[in-house]
Amino acid sequence: MTKQPIGVMGAGWVGLVTAASFADLGHSVVVRDVDPARIEELESGALSIYEPGLDELIRRNRSRLRFTLDAAEVFAATGVVFVCVGTPPTYSGDADLSAVWRLVTELPAGVDDTILVMKSTVPVGTGEAVRAKLDARGLENIVYASNPEFLAEGTALTDFLNPSRIVVGSFAGAGAADVRALYDTLNAPVLETDVPTAEMIKYASNAFLATKISFINEIANVCEDTHADVTVVAEGMGLDPRIGPSFLRAGVGYGGSCFPKDVAALKQVAGNSGYHFQLLNAAIEVNELQKRRLLSKLKWHLGPLRDRTVTLLGVAFKPNTNDIRQAASLVIAARLLAEGARVRAWDPVALQAAGPVLGPEVELCEDLLGSLRGADAAVVVTEWDELSALDLDEARAVMRRPLLIDGRNLFDPDTVRASGFVYEGIGRPSADVDSVSSALAVPERLRFSARAAAQRLRGAEVAGEPNPAGA
Repeated sequence: MTKQPIGVMGAGWVGLVTAASFADLGHSVVVRDVDPARIEELESGALSIYEPGLDELIRRNRSRLRFTLDAAEVFAATGVVFVCVGTPPTYSGDADLSAVWRLVTELPAGVDDTILVMKSTVPVGTGEAVRAKLDARGLENIVYASNPEFLAEGTALTDFLNPSRIVVGSFAGAGAADVRALYDTLNAPVLETDVPTAEMIKYASNAFLATKISFINEIANVCEDTHADVTVVAEGMGLDPRIGPSFLRAGVGYGGSCFPKDVAALKQVAGNSGYHFQLLNAAIEVNELQKRRLLSKLKWHLGPLRDRTVTLLGVAFKPNTNDIRQAASLVIAARLLAEGARVRAWDPVALQAAGPVLGPEVELCEDLLGSLRGADAAVVVTEWDELSALDLDEARAVMRRPLLIDGRNLFDPDTVRASGFVYEGIGRPSADVDSVSSALAVPERLRFSARAAAQRLRGAEVAGEPNPAGA
């Protein structure tokens, strides 16, 4: 049986995952983008977006995929069009809907019996505003539906083809059955609701997960002051079915294209309606401070960072993607440079994307071991699998000082310390001050200051005073 042809507006990450996945389900798909270079790239078979399995899926279904710059071509080919355009944050924190409004104005006047399905993340109320604009243009026969995506970078194809749930929002049920039918072959619960509720489900989901990350990071910071181990605390919490283990991994905070943008947008939506969303404000603040705590850990061990060489292990905001949007590495690198440090960065896939953003002051290293040569400290920013395979003895041998700040709690502390490193995790008990001072060649006269500093909240720069315990 021939399946419904599908149109996709936007050839970014969400658009390509959506297009390739529907093509793999047997649909012919027309993908439109406004960027000629991107369309030319896709037609040539190249792919600048790194998502595991995506390039292979596009190649496998190339006969079902067509790429174009012409919006009219999409609407002529299909009666179901998914909107997958970007909605980046504005300076005010609101979502930038210019791509959405451009699409509405581009709709051909003669379009009829078409379902416009919003998969982009848009603020609550956007669907009603689009509906009003369509009606004002005399396009009452275009059906509007909301079908938010719940994809995670690095596992997007699995998330699409094995979804936890499918949400379909509609106005009085119009188009809901048709959108739902597109997912009939997928085994997932389907929730049908109105458009504003569907829009809010997306924002509420991301905001809750971001808040969960900030919460466990706050717990981690308290653990550092009480000698508890946040990894075990999180395990114990996660065994409670009311809490669950997901998103309870302490680290340097969340980043990427979704959480920071969506949390800020939901906060702005609330603020625009006169409501002060205190919990989201706290989650955002904790996330920003968490990135900067790594600098304090480095200073505690090394003293002033001027002329110290620090290697950032990982640039992407998470593994299995080359996305550097809102990545912790960008903030950490900027702060290190401001402190006068020499900064190196290693990443298996994100260096090309990161280079223009990090700037020429940051040395980009393709070789993992080479990036550590002569370094005073290594900081784990992204938990790539390649780091788990790192030969710690070799790494120790090439570094100037054996200091590893594990911003993702990737390594086993005992194993790292057995290789001669001074190890600092997030929310994990630290090594004895005397052993730390000895390993980093801290003079005896400074060790008393290090002991005193250990009695305080070691991650905090309360008055901006650097710890004098550095060599």
